Amino acid sequence: MPHEPAHPMTSDAAPLPAPPQSPLRRLSAQLYRRPRVQLAALLAPPLGWLVIAYLGSLAIMLIGSFFTVDAFTGAIVTEPSLSNYQTILTSEVYRTIALRTVLIAAAVTITDALIAFPIAYYMARMASGRNRGLLVVSILLPLWSSYLVKVYAWYLILAENGILNWLLAPFGLKGPGYGDVATWLVFSYLWLPYMILPIYAALERVPGSLLEASADLGARSWFTFRRVVLPLVFPAVVAGSIFTFSLTLGDYITPKILSNTQFIGNVVYANVGVAGDLPFAAAYATVPILIMIVYLMLARKAGAFESL
Repeated sequence: MPHEPAHPMTSDAAPLPAPPQSPLRRLSAQLYRRPRVQLAALLAPPLGWLVIAYLGSLAIMLIGSFFTVDAFTGAIVTEPSLSNYQTILTSEVYRTIALRTVLIAAAVTITDALIAFPIAYYMARMASGRNRGLLVVSILLPLWSSYLVKVYAWYLILAENGILNWLLAPFGLKGPGYGDVATWLVFSYLWLPYMILPIYAALERVPGSLLEASADLGARSWFTFRRVVLPLVFPAVVAGSIFTFSLTLGDYITPKILSNTQFIGNVVYANVGVAGDLPFAAAYATVPILIMIVYLMLARKAGAFESL
């Protein structure tokens, strides 16, 4: 007779219990089923840091701008007052400094846009792959060097016995030396990569078929640029101008090294370090903030951010 097993298998045997899940696995399963909670948890650390470190310090600065400094003791009086803003609005010196800074920032922005557009167009539409890569590296390379190194290099170039005057001397010419022109020139050099890169990225996204269609319809190059290319690339120009304009508004190192002219940043720096009037420095620091807010509102109203 055949040997029967001692413990035959039956169809109603109980299933094996599932292994216990770790707390981390249970949390992962809960987040997987709730994508909004997952997104909130992912964005919470950087947004929290932004609110605490940046917006918090900005709020403290704005609150401090309503304080004053006791002329006798030098102590900060925390009683709210509009005297700092009244001084800025009524004093011709501070109005002139603010206007000068805005004009230099506008000149730098326009200069960088005029220089950046042909460079970016050549990179995006005409240069070969190898040359395009070399141009991108050459544009990014200055960003890897120190800000002070670049400014002091220009300080030596623009000196009375510098290389610029040495090169121009045979032609009977002379460099601008130190002053507002030198400040404008160095600012334009410093912020030029921030204008080239967004324009280059925008030009790369312009379909070539649009340019071909414009040419087939008989449009000249200038008309195609003005009615086809420029509207598509205008948001990138605005994006680059935000960098060039805002960075020039707040800079104080380049004007201090290359000229004796006062800019907004120099006044803020002097009142923080030398004069020790922190409330007035905070009040004057709101000037470039308000200027940038107005600029961004105008740019948005013009539809510059719609296709970004």
